[in-house]
Amino acid sequence: MSSPKTPNRCRVVLIAPPVGPDIDARLQSALSGGDVASLIVPQYDADDVSFQAHAERLTQIAQAANVATVIAGEPRIASRVHADGMHLEGKAEELADAIAKYQSKMMVGCGGIKTRDEAMVLGEIEPDYVFFGKFGFDNKPEPHSRNLSLGQWWSEMMEIPCIVLAGNEVASVVDVANTGADFVALSAAVFAEGSDPAKMVAEANALLDQSAPEFEK
Repeated sequence: MSSPKTPNRCRVVLIAPPVGPDIDARLQSALSGGDVASLIVPQYDADDVSFQAHAERLTQIAQAANVATVIAGEPRIASRVHADGMHLEGKAEELADAIAKYQSKMMVGCGGIKTRDEAMVLGEIEPDYVFFGKFGFDNKPEPHSRNLSLGQWWSEMMEIPCIVLAGNEVASVVDVANTGADFVALSAAVFAEGSDPAKMVAEANALLDQSAPEFEK
């Protein structure tokens, strides 16, 4: 977290954009804008060598701001860059193997979920969170309806936290928060070309403060 008091409502998770020349400065700007629960750094199409260097820089920036970093790529890279967690999108067997190897040392979360049945199978393995959405597909103003539906169903049924991907407009955080999701993921809304990352994060938190339901303590 990057604020002294952790909000008792849906919180922002940032999804880092692909490797780029100005991402370090844009991430620092975003983290200065207000409360951020964590940063997920996807590998996208980068090779392992360039991605590890990218992930290491972003991990150091985020951790300096007291924000946990989760690496979505080759699991060993998360360990090498001293991240706080890893994110997997694959088969249940791969998730179970990663949990057995790494969960005692760091968070292990999962995504790539398209149906309730898939969510249930992965949830039974007890990851630290589940993610509803696909990295790089927040290309419309509103969140994908399937992700909202899965987030609401999961939040009503399960204790494992869930993250739901928002749209490419900051206002979409309200729709996610109203599902009961623990976290709302923002990427394009914060890091799109021409945007002010600090302003977008501040706006997201202001909207959540105004509209997000409080969690039961």
